[in-house]
Amino acid sequence: MNLTRPLILTSAAAIAMALTGCVAITSSSSSSSSKPAVAGLGCTLTSNCVNSVDSNGLPPLRYTGTNAQGLAALQATLASFPEAQVVRTSDLALEAVFTTSVGFKDEVEFRIHPQGQRIDFRSQSTFGLYDFGKNRSRMQAFATRFAQQTAK
Repeated sequence: MNLTRPLILTSAAAIAMALTGCVAITSSSSSSSSKPAVAGLGCTLTSNCVNSVDSNGLPPLRYTGTNAQGLAALQATLASFPEAQVVRTSDLALEAVFTTSVGFKDEVEFRIHPQGQRIDFRSQSTFGLYDFGKNRSRMQAFATRFAQQTAK
């Protein structure tokens, strides 16, 4: 009896579960943030999520002009990321899904706040407990490209 194949499959499954934390994490619409303008953008876990509303998050995106100009800058910046797909757009919000090269999906939600010409965001993995810094590094790159887009 050949035990090599079952041993390899069991080992691969164990490694996959260890890397993903054995659970699926989905977006949550609730937030512990006391800021009503950014309710729903909090991170359940900071190990697989980054946002612009928590103290350990990134700064919000800034734009000048109208809401429509802020939304247009968001859409133009997203177009520079081939792994991004816009799934919902409204006058003051946009949601996109980024798919990594190995197939993991991260949900990114943007909310435009016209009074402060600010765009808050949350980028969160849809699977696993850890993203190994992928959401943070992506949103840092996004913020850089967004700043370049709005400087035009």
